[in-house]
Amino acid sequence: MSTPLLTDAEIADALQKLPGWEREGTAIVRTAQLPDFVGAVTVVDRVAEDAEAADHHPDIDIRYNTLTFRLSTHSEGGLTAKDTELAGQISDRITGAGG
Repeated sequence: MSTPLLTDAEIADALQKLPGWEREGTAIVRTAQLPDFVGAVTVVDRVAEDAEAADHHPDIDIRYNTLTFRLSTHSEGGLTAKDTELAGQISDRITGAGG
């Protein structure tokens, strides 16, 4: 089952509610610093659980205590509600870990 692409206006509206997230072409991206490496990896572990539950998986870059998350619905060729919903969960995980 396909998920409809968001319009530019819908993406802009969603980003207003997702501090720290920015649009980069057909993706939204957030970089966050956590207190330390263990905290960063813990966030990745929690996001992995959320991603599996949603069956939607971000690209993740880990650099010591700095994490970069990139979301796009590759099967649809752009941004969908799956991306903005997971972005909100990722933001909650980051905030909860002190990032």
